[in-house]
Amino acid sequence: MSILPNRQQESLSPSQKEIEVVVVDVNNDHSRILLQQIPAANSRDDNMFIVIKAFVLPVLAKIHAGYFRISLSLCSQALLWKILMEPTDDSFPAFRRKLQIMLPSTGFILLWSLSLVTLASLSLLYILHWILYNDLVKNEFLHHVGVNYLFAPWISWLLLLQSTPAPWLLFFNKPTSTINYSCYPVLYWIFILPILILDIKIYGQWFTKGKKRVLSGMANPTSQLSVIGNLVAARAAAEMGWFETAICMFSLGMIHYLVLFVTLYQRLPGSNSLPSMLRPVFFLFFAAPSMASLARDSISGNFDCSSKMLFFLSLFLFISLICRPALFKKSMKKFNLAWWAYSFPITAMAIASTKYAQEVKTGSAHLLMLLLSAISVLVSSALMVFTALHTNSIVLHKDQELDHHLPQQQ
Repeated sequence: MSILPNRQQESLSPSQKEIEVVVVDVNNDHSRILLQQIPAANSRDDNMFIVIKAFVLPVLAKIHAGYFRISLSLCSQALLWKILMEPTDDSFPAFRRKLQIMLPSTGFILLWSLSLVTLASLSLLYILHWILYNDLVKNEFLHHVGVNYLFAPWISWLLLLQSTPAPWLLFFNKPTSTINYSCYPVLYWIFILPILILDIKIYGQWFTKGKKRVLSGMANPTSQLSVIGNLVAARAAAEMGWFETAICMFSLGMIHYLVLFVTLYQRLPGSNSLPSMLRPVFFLFFAAPSMASLARDSISGNFDCSSKMLFFLSLFLFISLICRPALFKKSMKKFNLAWWAYSFPITAMAIASTKYAQEVKTGSAHLLMLLLSAISVLVSSALMVFTALHTNSIVLHKDQELDHHLPQQQ
């Protein structure tokens, strides 16, 4: 059961031998049985150390950036609720009042708090994962799918920052006695710098590396997360009045989106490299144009023709995907972490529909906004319930499809 040589085993104390047994066999299906058979440790500290070795470290070893799908969905949902609750000058004040009654401010505060706790917890776990298992993080960074999910935590933080409740906004923007600037711009740059670094890494290798890193061989639906990161950063900058920064990030995202969209549309080898369990990430096809329409709206100050064109494109892609349920048949047989990929794109499109309804002020536009918002809330709520019911299958059990068990590209 132990992998230590006999001489090293003789020099260990009984408690250390027990710990070694747990570490070696913790990932086996019989780990719980082994733990029950191990004698009690001599002290409480030894017991705590055994528990950490047996349960905490395996979880940290399993964590990867794909888990930030959860925070991405929750943070975007919080932003949707905030926008729906904002007072607007439209032709349907009674409709807006009823909608605000359906989404009470207390519910929004709870949702935002849940998003904050979830994102902070995932961030802490991933930091510990990076410290203890830096080789796994390096492999993820070099992987053509895993590297795209490294954008997810920073996108989540930017969305959470934009959805901050009014009382917290006053705190962020309140100068202190020693610092004459608000926290909001500082947090913005903290969250956007990793996106820029990843941009240089990913976009740079597309036209400087050889055949192993060519776009046609690496592009897959998750590559659109890099585009979404730039567009979310552009919207956040525009909301703060930094229009030059917003235009810079928007142009960077849109240029690469056009190249990426054409590449994926041709169904080149890279777009077919995803296993069937990860098919829900195809919903990212309409998440990018939805975020682009929101970024354009924030930059221009109104939902102009460009924003409408991008919104209609996302709506068309959404309808095209839901009309092909066979594409997602295998991935829907059993609940898994990839299901969270459904929520964020639908929520992004719902947010875009609210801006569209505020601009055109027609009954059909408000009906579309209500429909998409209801679908978004229902999908997110269902995913939270399924996740609560299947926590063990997500955290403790092995799932090779979801742990980026794909051919490594060096």
